[in-house]
Amino acid sequence: MFLLTPVLVAVICILMVWIFKNADGSTERRKGEPGAEAHPWVDEDLKDSTDVHQEEAEADEWQESEEEVEHIPFSHSRYPEKEMVKRSQEFYELLNKRRSVRFISNEQVPMEVIDNVIKAAGTAPSGAHTEPWTFVVVKDPDVKHKIREIIEEEEEINYLKRMGPRWVTDLKKFRTNWIKEYLDTAPVLILIFKQVHGFSANGKKKIHYYNEISVSISCGILLAALQMTKMVTKQVAFVSFLIL
Repeated sequence: MFLLTPVLVAVICILMVWIFKNADGSTERRKGEPGAEAHPWVDEDLKDSTDVHQEEAEADEWQESEEEVEHIPFSHSRYPEKEMVKRSQEFYELLNKRRSVRFISNEQVPMEVIDNVIKAAGTAPSGAHTEPWTFVVVKDPDVKHKIREIIEEEEEINYLKRMGPRWVTDLKKFRTNWIKEYLDTAPVLILIFKQVHGFSANGKKKIHYYNEISVSISCGILLAALQMTKMVTKQVAFVSFLIL
C-alpha cells in the first residue's frame, strides 16, 4: 500500500504539469488569434450582421477617421408636466390604434405624404450615425407583381421549412400564409434595404455598425409617422416592409 504512494504522487505531478502546460498554450494561442480579446461592449444579442472583430481588423484599410463633424446645436421646448402627460397620452392612443392589416385599399396616396414619412424615418438614431438605410418607393404594377412573386416564393419556404412547426402554429390564429395579394393591391410599396457598408468621400468602404438594428428602429419611426397620417387605420394601408 505504502509502496504505491510515490507512484501515485508522480502520476499526479505529471498530470498537473500536463494540465498547466496545455492551459498556458491554449491561452497563448487565443491571444494570438485575431479578434480573440474580449469586447465587453459587444452584447451577444446586439451583434447583428456586423462582424465587429473583422471590421475592426480591417478598419485601417477601409476608412479614415472623420475628426471634424458639423455640430448641430440641440434645441428643444420643455413643456409643463400637465402638457407632457397630455401629449404622451394622445400619442399612445394614436399608436394604439395601429393594426397590422392585410386587406389594403387601392386608393392613391399623395407622394408628398410618402416623402414626409420617409424623411421622418430617416431621423432615426443609428450606429456611429451611419444611417444604414435605403428606402425604395415602388408604384409600377409590373414591378410590384415581381416583388410579390419573390416574396411569396421566399415566404412559402419560410412556412414549410425555415420557421418550424411551433412558429407556424403560433401564426394560425392570424390566418396568414405565404400568399400576399396586397402587394399587388397597394398603390405604393416602400422597400427598406439595410446597407452593410457605405463609402467615405475618398471612396473607401465605411463600416455600418449594427445596421440591421438601426434599420429596424427607422422602420418603427416610419410606422409611427404613417399612423400619424391616419391613412393606415382609416383610408389606406399601403406599405409593405422588407429588410433586405
